[in-house]
Order: sequence, then C-alpha cells, then structure tokens
Amino acid sequence: MRAANGGSHFLKKEESFMYDRENRYRMEDTMNAGRLEYTENGMSHMAARRCDVLRISLSGAVIGLITQVNLPKQFYLDIPDARINKVGAVLMKSFANNTAEIRFLRLLTQKELDRIFVFSTHPAHKDRVLDVRSW
Repeated sequence: MRAANGGSHFLKKEESFMYDRENRYRMEDTMNAGRLEYTENGMSHMAARRCDVLRISLSGAVIGLITQVNLPKQFYLDIPDARINKVGAVLMKSFANNTAEIRFLRLLTQKELDRIFVFSTHPAHKDRVLDVRSW
C-alpha cells in the first residue's frame, strides 16, 4: 500500500472536457452594473438580483453582490448599460466577502467585451471609446 502523502490518487488523472481542456482567458478589472435572473420555487417564480461585475473575461466573470444571497447553480447575467442580455452562466465558487466566480455558457465576443469596457466606471477604462458604426 502506498503512503497517503506520496502516492498519486487515480482521480487526479481525471479531467473534465468542459472546464479543464478549454482555454483560460485573462480576467480584466472592470466595474459595471449587472443583473442576475433565475427561477425560484421550481419554475414558478422568476427572481432578479442586482450585482456588480468586478472582473471579466471572454469565458467568465467575478461578480460582487450587495447582500448575502444564496445563488442557484445556473442563472442569466444581464449587463444593461452595455446592452448585453441573458448570457447563461454557471456558479463556480462563492466567497465569504459576497463575491462569486461564474463561468459563461458561451464565450463573449470581443465586440461585447469592448462594449462592456466602454461603459465601465473603472479608472483603467476611462479612455475607451466606441465606434458608433459597429454598435
């Protein structure tokens, strides 16, 4: 029998095709208002909560919640000021300081990401402009 600390466990070799093999995109700081929409009580009630988008990449984001909320595993993220509606998301981690890491069910396009940064109130994005023809 192998020593518990030195041996390798068979589950360490397993990988998930969905999350382990996909590309990791760099998170960039931002500050946008967001809205989470999800169903409560089965499918009978649609709830919406406000949040702040603190960091974002093409494949995920870190959101900040104003109060302690038990988030469901799956929900929609809206970013109203950038006019991005209903991006499907999955909760990855929930932290004690009312922040959560989420992954998107589809990759954001670079055009959508640029629009988010234009409407961001983060100091790093104050000089970003938007081409009106590409809106």
